[in-house]
Amino acid sequence: MEKHRFLAVMSSALLSAYLLMVGQVWAQTATNVDAVVEAGQTKTAQAEASQTRIDQLVNETEDLAREFKQQNKFIDDLRIFNAQMEKQVSLQLQVVDELTTSIEKVTVIERQIQPLIFRMLDSLEQFVKLDKPFSLRERQERLAMLRANQDRADIPVSEKFRQVLEAYKIESAYGTSIEAYKETLTLEAQPREVNILRVGRIALMYQTTDTTLSGYWDSSKRDWVALDGSYKARILKGLRIARDQTASDIMLLPVQAPERSK
Repeated sequence: MEKHRFLAVMSSALLSAYLLMVGQVWAQTATNVDAVVEAGQTKTAQAEASQTRIDQLVNETEDLAREFKQQNKFIDDLRIFNAQMEKQVSLQLQVVDELTTSIEKVTVIERQIQPLIFRMLDSLEQFVKLDKPFSLRERQERLAMLRANQDRADIPVSEKFRQVLEAYKIESAYGTSIEAYKETLTLEAQPREVNILRVGRIALMYQTTDTTLSGYWDSSKRDWVALDGSYKARILKGLRIARDQTASDIMLLPVQAPERSK
């Protein structure tokens, strides 16, 4: 009887120990499984975040590539236009040089050359009138001086002709230079002090001294046209380049397409 009771106690003790051990193993296993699941979720979240960032970078790269192509196309168009303008200026200067040489080598009868001077002055005045209104006071004063000199007997005809040719050279040089100066314009029915930016003869813009308003000269409308705020920094950069306050660089400015000659 005692032997059977002992065996029963032993069996019960062993069973308890076994169950305790199984419980501990199960608890440890459950803990490890939770840790593995949590680590997997963390890696999944990190992978999703990385993929989102990759998608953003791809979109940004595509946008930059598209803008780069557009800017390259714009630069190519400007190069073609500038090359054509350089040819025209070169031909104009060649004509001026030929005329200057003719003056030095040939004695022209006054009654023949004086009408030519008047025709040249008429053409120059008409050109200034139709051109963009940059440095207008200076150019008009030059023309007025040339007109007044035609009545002066103390100036020989050859010198009068030379002065007119010099005025043509000055006008021609405007097409290949960049300039910035102050001017007063009537904007929104009020006189405003502005900074004028001229880039050759292809662009003429203004920006108020407080940089709140910007615009450009529209040759077809013969008037100043306001620009939106996106051009503020660009025009300011152009003004600094024109004043040698910063290094020369590409300027993205509003440029009207050249009109087809009739």
